Amino acid sequence: MNTTPGEKLAPAVSRVLPPLILHPFGGGSSVDDLMDGSRATLALEGLMGLDSPEGDDRYELQRRVLNGRYQEIRMLLFLGKDISRWLQQCVDFARRADDMTSRYSEQSFATLIVESPPGKVKEKLEKWGVSDRRAVFSRAIGIYSMFSEPPSINTLAPTFLNHYHRYADHAYLCFQHLRPFDAITPGDFEFDLFASEEYLQILSEQWERA
Repeated sequence: MNTTPGEKLAPAVSRVLPPLILHPFGGGSSVDDLMDGSRATLALEGLMGLDSPEGDDRYELQRRVLNGRYQEIRMLLFLGKDISRWLQQCVDFARRADDMTSRYSEQSFATLIVESPPGKVKEKLEKWGVSDRRAVFSRAIGIYSMFSEPPSINTLAPTFLNHYHRYADHAYLCFQHLRPFDAITPGDFEFDLFASEEYLQILSEQWERA
């Protein structure tokens, strides 16, 4: 029987889900624009030892800040695309298991990765420097639920660009409440997290041993 978000089922036998594979964002200028936006934000806040900017200087800094925000949205969207693909794979995996038919939805596995991923996934994220996985993953899911491809920056209002994280937070909550779902008890499932290059290397090593 379906439950509302937050309710848990009795623990099941631990199963191994497909790995979550994260692909490169693409576009070498994206990271540069993101860092430039961060510097512009500091300059606007007077934290770089400069006088408070005015006129054209202030306008240019604001433009750079918005461009940096856009790159953040773009990166989260591509991350959300990888997560969405993984969520669908997990649902397909669950449907193929005789004792799990219709028990789990994408929302079930979204809760798993945002709230209680396996320990090895948490450790890898920490090694990668991801300090707040909940915000990163939930906002990626939220952004991708709104945009399947990066929108033109000219189509996004400055208010949205400046506060996109709030929109993304609410979009994630909307996604999670689209339908009732069965919650997953931590430990029911295991999965690995790989960057695409790392996963290809593992596959190559396995093929060499075969």
